[in-house]
Amino acid sequence: MAFTPLAGIRVLDLTSSLAGPTATEILGALGADVIKIEHPGRGDEARDWGPRFFEGGSVMFFSANAGKRSLALDLKSPQGLEVLLRLADGADVAVQSLRPGTAERLGLGPEALRARSPRLVYATIGAFGRSGPLASEPGYDPLMQAAAGIMSVTGETDGHPVRVGVSLIDIGTGVWAALAIVAALHEGRGRALDLSLYETALSLVPYQLVDVLAGGAPAGRHGTAFPLIVPYQVFETTDGELMIVAANDRLFEKTCRVLGVPELAGDERFATNPLRVANREQLIPLLQQRIGTETTADLLAGLREAGVPASPVNDLAAVAEDEQLRATGIVQGLAGRQLVSPPFSADGERVRYGSEPPLLGQHSHEILVEAGYEEAEIDALSETGVVWLRPVDAAR
Repeated sequence: MAFTPLAGIRVLDLTSSLAGPTATEILGALGADVIKIEHPGRGDEARDWGPRFFEGGSVMFFSANAGKRSLALDLKSPQGLEVLLRLADGADVAVQSLRPGTAERLGLGPEALRARSPRLVYATIGAFGRSGPLASEPGYDPLMQAAAGIMSVTGETDGHPVRVGVSLIDIGTGVWAALAIVAALHEGRGRALDLSLYETALSLVPYQLVDVLAGGAPAGRHGTAFPLIVPYQVFETTDGELMIVAANDRLFEKTCRVLGVPELAGDERFATNPLRVANREQLIPLLQQRIGTETTADLLAGLREAGVPASPVNDLAAVAEDEQLRATGIVQGLAGRQLVSPPFSADGERVRYGSEPPLLGQHSHEILVEAGYEEAEIDALSETGVVWLRPVDAAR
């Protein structure tokens, strides 16, 4: 049986880019009816973020908008606002990521929509939050990585700060937003929720920030290593790179045994993790000297047999062909393309998206009919450009 606990829940998605769409895509995967409201002319800006491009969108758009219906609607027009307010009457959730004050100025802020539906869960996804000197500034993932100190702890020790190579803040904010919305729906009384990219970024440096708040020195960059555990980093083999995670004394002893240097585990300089951290500069070259004589495959086999966590450093081409990726069933085929499904299963069944990402305005007509509009009214909205009605033969 499909895991659709949010079946019967209607979500108005007034977000773009990645954070908000990720949140609403998660809700859709859980069974909610997500109506994605887009500008009639340009749609979600992520439709143009590529390469690679597909019919109606890009890799970025397709990765965060599966399972939704698209209504192309001009929210700046009085008629468009009226459409939205009518939709709000029957909605359970509204999510928006407009610049601070824009929703209120357009008449679709939390007070306006919750006046129509008191039990509405209204979530705002912002950049730096509603208050403070940066509240009106725009926000993007790498900007937040810089502002919250993530770049300062990412990169090689003697190198420049480096952006994390995935959209960590955007996707993380989407997950937090979905969690907050589900919790508010469970509460059942309606809420106005506020989330921001900046706060998500701060939540990703908890122990580093707590240390500084307690008077410690700011953490620096350690490359692939982890400042609190040794050895816990990438090492070079004869033909590649291998991540070794010896997270405790027992795993360190096993690592040394696999490497043929059991004496290192008995060395008083390396007997405990605090000692290994203190003597990192002495230990790592000794391990690298031995690891550098082995192939990745041989060393990986030995470490895994001994129960030591280890992994080759795969590029994404290797990941795409990985047997483990296929075994999880996380890849889902939709509209002739493959998407990454939500990362969980229910009773052994993978949670999947209900439909492919929509073309711009693909569902405008049916959504307006559901909202009670007559055909003549819909034609009038289309003729004035308030809505974009995609021709039926242009829809998938």
